[in-house]
Amino acid sequence: VQLQASGGGPVQTGGSLRLSCAASGGNVIDYNMGWFRQAPGKEREFVAAVDRFRGRTHYSDSVRDRFTISGDRYRKIVYLQMNSLEPEDTAVYYCAADRSSVARTPTVPDAYDYWGQGTLVTVSS
Repeated sequence: VQLQASGGGPVQTGGSLRLSCAASGGNVIDYNMGWFRQAPGKEREFVAAVDRFRGRTHYSDSVRDRFTISGDRYRKIVYLQMNSLEPEDTAVYYCAADRSSVARTPTVPDAYDYWGQGTLVTVSS
């Protein structure tokens, strides 16, 4: 499966953005899907994930109650709705797919098999 992330851009503190991760060569419902982010000079960190069967979600503490991950099986897209954005959310955001047959929401990058190219989100104060 190939993943294409989009939707990033500049936004002011308190604003919202919706990131999209489009899949080709496969469908997002066939994978556990995750979003990660990487700020300059920092390691890639987990943001959110949704499992392939029951749609259970898991979020990092820093984004819980502000971000929402969801999937559209017909459009083969996974979304990350980001609200109440803060300057600390500035980063390149990556979507990723885990092909495990187990329904899970991994929080480590090594658990994922496929990655999109990343989309930059810049939050200004």
